[in-house]
Amino acid sequence: MSPGTVFAVPSTTAIPDTRTLLAVAVEAVGGAEREGQLAMAEAVERAIRTGEHLAVQAGTGTGKSLAYLVPAIRHAVAEEATVVISTATIALQRQLVDRDLPRLGQALRKELGREPRFAILKGRRNYLCMHRVHTGAPDEPEDAGLFDPFAVSRLGREVKRLHEWSSDTETGDRDELVPGVSDQAWKQVSVTARECLGAAKCPIGQDCFAERARAEAGKADIVVTNHAMLAIDALEGYQVLPDHDVVVIDEAHDLVDRVTSVATEELSASLVATAARRCGRLIDQSVADRMAEASDGLGMILEDAPVGRLDSLPQALAGALRATKDAAHACITSLGPDRKEDVEGATARKLALSLLDEVHDCAARILEAFDDDHDVVWVSGDSGVNRTPSLRVAPLGVGGLLRERLFGKRTTILTSATLTLGGTFDTLARQWGLPASSQVRKAEGTATDKEPPSDVSQPRWQGLDVGSPFEHGSSGILYVARHLPPPGRDGLPPSYVDELEGLVNAAGGRTLGLFSSMRAAKAATEALRGKLEYPVLCQGDDSTGQLVKRFAEDPRTCLFGTLSLWQGVDVPGPALQLVVMDRIPFPRPDDPLASARQKAVESRGGNGFLTVAATHAALLLAQGAGRLLRSMNDKGVVAILDPRLATARYGGFLRASLPPFWTTYDPEVVRAALKRLDAAN
Repeated sequence: MSPGTVFAVPSTTAIPDTRTLLAVAVEAVGGAEREGQLAMAEAVERAIRTGEHLAVQAGTGTGKSLAYLVPAIRHAVAEEATVVISTATIALQRQLVDRDLPRLGQALRKELGREPRFAILKGRRNYLCMHRVHTGAPDEPEDAGLFDPFAVSRLGREVKRLHEWSSDTETGDRDELVPGVSDQAWKQVSVTARECLGAAKCPIGQDCFAERARAEAGKADIVVTNHAMLAIDALEGYQVLPDHDVVVIDEAHDLVDRVTSVATEELSASLVATAARRCGRLIDQSVADRMAEASDGLGMILEDAPVGRLDSLPQALAGALRATKDAAHACITSLGPDRKEDVEGATARKLALSLLDEVHDCAARILEAFDDDHDVVWVSGDSGVNRTPSLRVAPLGVGGLLRERLFGKRTTILTSATLTLGGTFDTLARQWGLPASSQVRKAEGTATDKEPPSDVSQPRWQGLDVGSPFEHGSSGILYVARHLPPPGRDGLPPSYVDELEGLVNAAGGRTLGLFSSMRAAKAATEALRGKLEYPVLCQGDDSTGQLVKRFAEDPRTCLFGTLSLWQGVDVPGPALQLVVMDRIPFPRPDDPLASARQKAVESRGGNGFLTVAATHAALLLAQGAGRLLRSMNDKGVVAILDPRLATARYGGFLRASLPPFWTTYDPEVVRAALKRLDAAN
């Protein structure tokens, strides 16, 4: 029996059904019963009962959090089980833990017979390590910036503040430190899972914040985590989450990217050099010198290597990788097995081994990648200021991993406002490793409604679109600037700037500009700040949170930015009545992972562009368009300046992924509509 297999236990009849609990919950939070919310809650309850996976598209305003939390809590309490809720963003985690779950716990305590227990669990790197606070981090500057006296001074102030905070915090959770600190400062007081000594060996193990969080999670009915932790638990071969038979994945549109990120590794000359320094004082110097020499060799070759995907492995690079792998293996062997030693020695040894293992395994994986078709390797030049080039390796796809290690082991509910791309769930289902919906059949019940084990390897699932309470056709307009020229590669065309200026003036400000690149966002900002009478904020002027706050507080303000704004802005009311997208957000043609995935689809006879590039664009377009209507009284326009949405053959697929707004191609019509909205405010 697989580790995730759970025997069905008959539910207690003392707890009211999901419909009743939802009604109690909705009344307690002062809401109104919504048809879509009830349909989703009952579908989630059915999935938990039958073991059949469920994908639910629930538009903004549906109340999807309550719709999955109520049946999840009911199941956890009735069966004395744990349900894991996974999110992509910190904002949703905070909403669930700080607002939704405490209110639900209070509201349902009487019906459930007790108050349900909740916990939040993050990766070890997110918690303060008291051992590192007391002993200090290893002295190994990772970039030349640390030799800048101003940078060193800033880092010192941040670390001093962290030491002071360590005496006050009850959780050690980085997200509770406001204002935050730089990643470099946080690394001085935290460790990765590989670097951790372990609670048994650590002298402060009894007071470890990360271990305390895990212990709390082990006692909870509902554990809130993130997609990265979910991926580590499923893919890395060691357990980081409590035993659970059900997982709810909110913001599921982001699942594949987050899992891919966890499964991506990086190898650089500086990483190899750091590993050499860490083990230099612990082993024979001649063995450590092999590691330093491997770093020099790898660095020389990467300096001359062109940035981009590697379809074959150059002989010189293969030699450098083999030398790196062998040197790391020799250092690991020289360090030998675990032994009794003082805490300082154990810490130094653990830090060295963690990095040596990382270097060895990554070099081996890159070498093996060219013997199979599972991984993509590329040379990256975007590692940051003063950083050397690096090699990166990522899985070509994660569907097989998810099918085997997630869907194959526990009931999974996936939900988001954006799951039907091109009008079907199948587009994302393929990426998740699920069969096409035509292969799905409804589960028929045994005594527990769960089918007995069979030899059928394909997981069964249902797709459900519960719609949205918004009347998109009467609340929003989709405007496609069909008369404009197609976008080029030379930045934002002047005609696009003119079109944007006319739209913003008609709207009286109130504009969220979503651009496919930071270069385009800055160009639009610079061009329009001198022409508009309204303030124009640009991403990078301040923290994103502060910019969104200022945008929401002044209806006449415009906010321009790129990717994080496509998905992370929630501004209901008259402050946002125009969402403008400059172009269809296809991945860059030279994106190594997207281009490799596209090539793989084409090699199997499929349409690589539609499967990879258009799917990527459809998801972002739908997320961007979703910024417009955030409450029942919202009205406005989504304007897409790229005429290909109307003229290209793939335009129908992309338009089918958007909310059903009323559509126009007439600039006069849309400007008149925006002026009427502005006058009504």
